[in-house]
Amino acid sequence: MEQRKKIHPHKFTLWIGIGSILMMFAGLTSAYIVKRNQANWITFEIPMSFWYSTAVMVLSSITLFLAGRSFKQREMAKHRSLVAATLILGALFILLQVIGFKQLWSIGITLQANVAFSFLYAIVGLHALHVVGGIIALLVLFVKAFNTSKRNYSTVPVEVTSTYWHFVDILWVYLLFFLVMIK
Repeated sequence: MEQRKKIHPHKFTLWIGIGSILMMFAGLTSAYIVKRNQANWITFEIPMSFWYSTAVMVLSSITLFLAGRSFKQREMAKHRSLVAATLILGALFILLQVIGFKQLWSIGITLQANVAFSFLYAIVGLHALHVVGGIIALLVLFVKAFNTSKRNYSTVPVEVTSTYWHFVDILWVYLLFFLVMIK
């Protein structure tokens, strides 16, 4: 008899979560499209720091990909340094997002000034919140990499964290281009 390939429960849970997140952002972007036809809709320019944060996010996906490869090759020192680099890049992404929001706030693009701005804050803010969740997962992965009392070479935590991180990266690229193109 053929043995069925089963998905690990953590990976299954992650994919259910990703599906839920996709549905939430699909709903938000759909509502954005519908609402932009209102007479009082105001267009706005995306701050440059959001573009810089995009480059940082893509770079962080590359470092995490390399970290996963290092883990599979049991190059733990390289794995640790690449996970640390990804953590730093994740924090830099959040910092650049905060800078972008401060720039928007300083020119009057506030949460309550217009419904268009409210959508911007909701969409980008919720994404940033998901990135913070990814940073927490990276932090756990980083701590586990330094745990010398218990050696575990299971790739599941690395794969789950990596999949989630790449997902929030791709989601950010989509959201940024959506906001730029749908004015």
